Amino acid sequence: MDTVAFHNLGCKVNSYETDIMQQKFTENGFRVVPFGQKADVYVINTCTVTNIADRKSRQMLHKAKAMNPDAVVIATGCYVQTDTEGVLKDASVDIAIGNNEKARIIEILNEYLKKHEKTSSILDIMHTSEYETMTLTDTAERTRAYIKIQDGCNQFCTYCLIPFARGPVRSRDKDEILREIDSLSKKGYKEFVLTGIHVSSYGVTRPGHLEENRLAELLEAINALPDVERIRLSSLEPRVMTEDFVKRISALKKLCPHFHLSLQSGCDETLKRMNRHYTCDEFLAGVKLLRQYFDDPAITTDVIVGFPGETDEEFEKSLKFAETVGFYEMHIFKYSKRKGTVAEKMPGQVEGTVKDLRSDKMDAIERTMSKVFRERHIGKPAQVLFEEEKTIAGKKYFIGHTPEYIKVAKAADADYSDRILTVTPVSFLADDILLTD
Repeated sequence: MDTVAFHNLGCKVNSYETDIMQQKFTENGFRVVPFGQKADVYVINTCTVTNIADRKSRQMLHKAKAMNPDAVVIATGCYVQTDTEGVLKDASVDIAIGNNEKARIIEILNEYLKKHEKTSSILDIMHTSEYETMTLTDTAERTRAYIKIQDGCNQFCTYCLIPFARGPVRSRDKDEILREIDSLSKKGYKEFVLTGIHVSSYGVTRPGHLEENRLAELLEAINALPDVERIRLSSLEPRVMTEDFVKRISALKKLCPHFHLSLQSGCDETLKRMNRHYTCDEFLAGVKLLRQYFDDPAITTDVIVGFPGETDEEFEKSLKFAETVGFYEMHIFKYSKRKGTVAEKMPGQVEGTVKDLRSDKMDAIERTMSKVFRERHIGKPAQVLFEEEKTIAGKKYFIGHTPEYIKVAKAADADYSDRILTVTPVSFLADDILLTD
């Protein structure tokens, strides 16, 4: 056995863990090949955020076994954790590995190879208190590195299974995070995105509480690392935006002013049914603090339309609230039933055609707000981290991002990859790309 192929589904946390597993295979003499090729081992890191994610996970497992019936097919991740019985019954799966056991993947594979009998290693994730230690030494992407700082979630939103897939909040040791980032920065990585299942809970010691001071301390320590050029945060809980926290992080010169605050609904009644732990007023107060301490920061969010019980009036409230905030970008999702969640059995399930209309309305508002935000940055000098070359309308450009995560293109008259340049956007190249001269 000398070849392995990976397929990752789901979030950036899954991507980070897939990179770790790939690293472990290469350290043990395996050669990584593309997933579409014949391999001796296939690793599918599954997702369970939606019913569609479950189905895609099963499809990839079956596809792997079909590509090479003699291969060892390893299923790991969130779908394995939430439907253990279904995974173990699946004839395509040889090894099932749950969350918090991925670091042992080579050891588990070696155990399987001794007996060639279906093997599983799945912990009771709901009673796990230890953070699974994994350290990344390299990634396929050379410019930006995603750094996992915590796992688990204590929120239990009524539409979500993730707490049951990932377990309670566990935080990674600060010194271990700093060592990983310092090592990668010395290898030339310029931007570090702190990610996790519920990043705002970094350092949490008891359910129901956020630890913004622990997160602030971590950010301050990363900011002090000499070779780090940019720090970016993934999704945050609106309640973490206290004045003390925002004031502290606004002093960090390397922190990108791009904040993804997950809203889900701009209607308090809907938020209550979702079991979200804030009101619209509290959300808006956090946004105002960010705009007080940062110069025109990018505020992005997630919104669900058509949640059970959402009336036309509630949707209109949500729509107007989005306009009031003035987001840079919104990721809009039409609610779909998730088996095993509280929301699945809620009364007032919304018709698909209604959800489609609401999604279209919210999307139209999003496009307008996004254009307005980008327009404000035309003519303003910005530091752009250029990442890759792309051909657009027959012409080659290098594409990069400002600290606010605005996409900027520069004519490819030289190799600008992995470089941070101060440029001034002058116009739109496309709806979502600004052009610099």
